[in-house]
Order: sequence, then C-alpha cells, then structure tokens
Amino acid sequence: MQLTSRERVRRAFEREPTDRFPIDLGAHLSTGISAFAYAELRRHLGLAEKPIRIVDPVQFLAWIDDDVLERFHCDVRILRAPWRQTASWTPRGSQAFEIPATMQPIRQSDGSWVVERSGQRMRMPAGGFFFDGTWPGFDDRSQADVDAALLREANRLRASGAAVFLMQSVWAFFSDHPDWLMRAADDPDAVAEENAQRCDEAIAHIGRLIDLLGDRVDIIDMNADLGAQKAPMIGPKLYQRVCFPFVKRVVDFIHANSPWKVFMHSCGAICPLMPYLTEAGIDALNPVQISANGMDPQLLKQRFGGSLLFWGGGCDTQRILGTATPAEVRANVRHLTGILGADGGFVFTPVHNVMGDVPPANIVAMYDEAFACGTEMAAQPI
Repeated sequence: MQLTSRERVRRAFEREPTDRFPIDLGAHLSTGISAFAYAELRRHLGLAEKPIRIVDPVQFLAWIDDDVLERFHCDVRILRAPWRQTASWTPRGSQAFEIPATMQPIRQSDGSWVVERSGQRMRMPAGGFFFDGTWPGFDDRSQADVDAALLREANRLRASGAAVFLMQSVWAFFSDHPDWLMRAADDPDAVAEENAQRCDEAIAHIGRLIDLLGDRVDIIDMNADLGAQKAPMIGPKLYQRVCFPFVKRVVDFIHANSPWKVFMHSCGAICPLMPYLTEAGIDALNPVQISANGMDPQLLKQRFGGSLLFWGGGCDTQRILGTATPAEVRANVRHLTGILGADGGFVFTPVHNVMGDVPPANIVAMYDEAFACGTEMAAQPI
C-alpha cells in the first residue's frame, strides 16, 4: 500500500489501514522546533546553510523547509500567510534569521533583545532561545491581503500532496490568566455570556475561512492550555458550564460546513476534562503531555483512543529528548508509539516543540525511529 500524505492522515483519523502512521514537524506552533535547534539540525544533516525563516517570532520557531520535511517523511504542512516583508536578524554568532520586518529587536546593554510593538513587549535574554512577555502581532496587512496570501499558499500546498493544517489558534473559550480564572469561579454566568459572544465571532470568522479555502484545508486548530503539571486549571463542572457549550458549537459548525478535522491543543494534566472534548466532537488532541499527572499513555489510549486521534505524545520532551542519549530517545519513541500508534488514530510528533538546546543527533534519532516504528506497525492488522 502506497499512500499520499493526505490519504495517510485521513486514514489515521478514520482508523483505516495505512502504510505507516503519519509524521508531523512544524504543522502547528506546538509541533515545531526552535530556530536555533533547527539551524544546528540542518548543519548536522549536511543541508545547505541559509537564513532560517521564522514562523512564530515569540516562541522563535522555524518555518520548516521542504528538504527537512522530506528527510523525516513528514505528512502535514502548515498553512499560514507568509510575512509581507522580512528582515535579516543575527542575534549571536553568524546564523541569520528571517523575521517579520515589523519585529525590529533592539539589543540591550545586558546582551538581551527587546521587541516593543503596539503597547506589547517581549524579551529574549542573552543566550536565550525564545522571547518572554506579551505576544505582539507582527502582520500589518489588511484582512483582504492576508486572505489573498492564504489562498495562494493553500493552492501551493494542496498541489504538494500533503495534508494541509490551517494554523489559526482559534480560542477555545478558556484562559489560564489568573484574573479570568477568578472571574469564572466568581461569576460563571457573566463569563459564559462573554464566551457566547466570542463564539458568534469565532463562527463568523471560521465561516469566512471555509468559504475562502474550502477543501484545500484538512485540519484547523483550537487552543486552550487547560492543564498544569499536576491537575486541570479548571474543574470539570465549571468547564462544562462556561467553556464546553461554545467549543461544541464551533466544532459542530466546522463539521457541518466543511470536511475539516478539528485539532485541540491543550497542555498539561487534562484527563478529567477529556470526556468533554470528545463529547464536543474534537477530532485530535495535542500535545498529549504524557509526563503530566494522570496522562498515562496506556490509559489515554484505552479510554479515548476510539474517539480522539492523538497528535503527539510520541517522545517525552520534558524528561528524555533534550538530555538522554540517541539510543534512549529511540527506546522512548518505540515505547510510546507502540502504545499510541496501535490501531490507528495517531500522528507522530513529540510532546510540544523541540527546544533550542536539544542535540541534533537526538532529533534525528527521534524522527528516524518514528518512521521505522510506523512502517513496522503497518504490517500488523488494524
């Protein structure tokens, strides 16, 4: 059986036989790689040195090039409008990064870099790998110009044969900001009313995107970090009252008006909330933080594997990827994919982004082992 990447991803969602489970690097802003680690990875692979394009200026993630995507057998491509204008930035050493021209980092006396824009401020410390602070917007185009750029990029990606992931960061009606959490607990009716209004706005926005992009897109994302390391940041009953109805409305709208699958990003220990995600119709969960409390992969697969595709959990980034040996990384990948990849319903990617100090040999070991495991598992009946 020889499938296109798009067919492979579709079959993974439907739990149909595939020639291997799909692989993702960089299709979402939580399945990517630090631009610093990416530059080292390209050198390690012997690929041409070039300015590294930045897809997310805050997390400072690389836009993954086709040669790397092909090297690691990746099946999904991120759909974002390329920056209108870019500038070259060399924060240290000789490696240049291609950033949005509106970013304009300013070096400080302590060696750090600061970006200020539209009242927002973020800072990368000296020797750091990403920015801390608020999240400024860097796109200065009109909505019409952004839409035109999205459509051009969608047409290009559809011709590639890959699955296309529309990265929109649709808000999932939850905030981990302490003020929002206190208000939700103190006055849930008011928060639910606000979420109802934002739900109407989200549906209007998504409807416009469906009209614009149609079947050029396969997956769209919703995002809300519902969990901390040890427990959810909101109780199940309160989540059901102030968040769940609006997540379900958005998901129902997408499913009723498009062929798109809905991917939910939520870090942390969220097992107590996962029944609501499945009831809402969420198709895929990421990053599957198997190192968090109660997120045992075997338990998750048994309880939710029939209704949720696990998009992540393929390598433990918190305890293994950055500090273990390549052999230990391979063993961790083989163990986790053996659980989460069984019976389909799995897209390989590690738990969240690859950080800036991860050795390139470990990254290669992780993706090469994932490809080997997926190919071996395909010989087993689903």
